[in-house]
Amino acid sequence: MFEALGAVTLFLVLATCLPLLPIGHWSVRGFDFPRLQFAAIATLLLILQAYFLSFAGIASWLMVTATLGCLLWQLWWVLPYTPVWRKEVHSCQSQDSDNSLSILVSNVLMTNRNSKALLALIHEHNPDVVITLESDQWWQDQLDVLLTQRPHSIKCPLDNLYGMHVYSRFAIENSEIRYLVEDDVPSIHGDLVLRSGNKVRVHFLHPAPPSPTENSHSTPRDAELLVVARRVAEQSIPTLITGDLNDVAWSRTTRLFRKVSGLLDPRIGRGLFNTFHADYPLVRWPLDHLFHSRHFTLNEIRPLPNIGSDHFPLYASLTFSPQQGHQQQGIDADAQDKQQAQEIAAQKPVTKEDVL
Repeated sequence: MFEALGAVTLFLVLATCLPLLPIGHWSVRGFDFPRLQFAAIATLLLILQAYFLSFAGIASWLMVTATLGCLLWQLWWVLPYTPVWRKEVHSCQSQDSDNSLSILVSNVLMTNRNSKALLALIHEHNPDVVITLESDQWWQDQLDVLLTQRPHSIKCPLDNLYGMHVYSRFAIENSEIRYLVEDDVPSIHGDLVLRSGNKVRVHFLHPAPPSPTENSHSTPRDAELLVVARRVAEQSIPTLITGDLNDVAWSRTTRLFRKVSGLLDPRIGRGLFNTFHADYPLVRWPLDHLFHSRHFTLNEIRPLPNIGSDHFPLYASLTFSPQQGHQQQGIDADAQDKQQAQEIAAQKPVTKEDVL
């Protein structure tokens, strides 16, 4: 039993320490994701160690100390996304329909053909803006029924898992589809005009993940996030970013993104709101995100039921209330953070050809 507990402890230590390395390979960055699961393993392991170990020698104490250290480190990253933490975004104090904005973002899974499930959710929750990811021409044909109530649209159907569509009740000025880092991975940008006439700069993103089947390194994903973060930091205007960022809320990259952009995360102090993987309850984490400037307060945020995709849709409702929102505080970037963001944003994407 001592050897078995030692092996599990060693694995936990490696899983905890690997993300500290400045290595972008998917086999390392993948350990950023299951921090909650690692915390659960560490908790169970501590119980087993307390029951089975004799504590007669230093080895047992070292094993328990290492496990406890791993547990505390994993919780440091995850606990802000639970109700025990102070809320980063205030709840809206009064309703203002002219300045309200509701959004539904959904990675539909390109091969999924259950469009009726998504359209039913849209009908039920009636969001002002619908953003779909991985939507190809087939999905566009199904989603165009939304144009009757959401006449403002931006369409980028692709069959490479990176198609994007936007259907909006509000006008979108200065809209553009851009390829910030990779030639086949688009992002959508524009100025959303609320009923009150106030304008919100919106960025809809879906960078490619580090994985054995796509990019071997996280460089393209990290670069796209930091390119947008630096642009947001240059302008103190109402801003909202949402999409499938293919990164968890608590990773170093997403934390750096929040620091540099100055945007707030409404999940902090409220919950994880896991959106992936829809088919595996024990292996889930938040991949679909919504960040916004201090001009907004929160009405509601939550994942919606499964539509046949590997992602749950994410629904959020905000109110443009800068007087209440200016009291909100995120996390600030220092000179080192800004330098690191500049270096990451300027990186050349690592392609398969580079690896080979």
